[in-house]
Amino acid sequence: MMSGSFLSGTMNEVSNGTTHHKREGNLVDEDSVSKKSKVSSLVTESAEKPGGNPDCCVSERSQTVLDEIDSKKCNNFQKEVSKEEVKEDQIHDHSISSEDKIFIEADVAEDKGSRHTMEDAWVLLPEAGLEFPGKLRCAHFAIYDGHGGRSAADYARHHLHLNVLSAGLPRELMDIKAAKKAILEGFRRTDEGLLQESATGGWQDGATAVCVWLLGQTVLVANIGDAKAVLARSSSANEDGTSCTLKSIVITREHKAIFPQERARIQKAGGSIGSNGRLQGRLEVSRAFGDRQFKKVGVIATPDIQSFELTEREHFMILGCDGLWGVFGPSDAVDFVDKQLKDGLSVTAVSRRLVREAVRERRCKDNCTAIVIVFRRNK
Repeated sequence: MMSGSFLSGTMNEVSNGTTHHKREGNLVDEDSVSKKSKVSSLVTESAEKPGGNPDCCVSERSQTVLDEIDSKKCNNFQKEVSKEEVKEDQIHDHSISSEDKIFIEADVAEDKGSRHTMEDAWVLLPEAGLEFPGKLRCAHFAIYDGHGGRSAADYARHHLHLNVLSAGLPRELMDIKAAKKAILEGFRRTDEGLLQESATGGWQDGATAVCVWLLGQTVLVANIGDAKAVLARSSSANEDGTSCTLKSIVITREHKAIFPQERARIQKAGGSIGSNGRLQGRLEVSRAFGDRQFKKVGVIATPDIQSFELTEREHFMILGCDGLWGVFGPSDAVDFVDKQLKDGLSVTAVSRRLVREAVRERRCKDNCTAIVIVFRRNK
């Protein structure tokens, strides 16, 4: 497990090409792609830009993200980061002046690609602390990329965030160390519960994950497997408030069995890497929720956790499953989203266009899910 403060990074490009699948299996090519762009029942849908291309509009389906949370309290999706009280012993200064208030806009789109079924699941919670209220602003976003089925992804979607909250995610004063400890414990509890349920239910599928928690002005990103988070950050901010050229920064680190550090850990646990680079010749990723049959040979659900502070330089984030990043490089995706936002499109329209571009134009054949999170400043 690598846990550290994420302050800067390089543009780690992902090569475009055919998506690799976590478990071996046959794909079925389909001439027509059935696309679903989903808006959580916990958020208010953003609208397409008036006069925009009607082809950008796709059918919508609401999804209850967490059954335990009262959706009536979360109708307004564009939320203001609340002003925090600061004490001398606080680890980070999270006070936000009236000039520095940050608003969050986010939405998600998905497409099953050429697969027969959709095995991805997602979470959009702009107000993510309702069960554990506190002074500290809390939002949560996540993508769970299932393989071998959807049961593991759905279980994680319903349990991870509540497990992280109950494990002590800070709700009053920001404490980076306590936040990362709560996330680690939340992942452990979720995987433990998932393995018990899968044994009872007789299923063995797994799920990778990329998750974001926004606490005050601190962003924490946790991942297992090959789902990624990419940050769009400008090199500096001009005096008039306009930004310079955006850089794409890959916040997450992939966990694949073929990578040296993961390979060594797997071999120490008694597992082996086949000539195809897969664990036991079958599983491509080395960290995931579930995958009960591979847990004794090195698969773990311990995430890498990174953190950074929101400033005027951070513009937006893109979360995506490996289907998206198999056909989009990080810089390419940032440029695509930036252009759409500058054209005045809503976050809903941008997320739809990003996924449609991946599947229909770049021929992503895997399930494809993307969340776009935009940070707006109060001018």
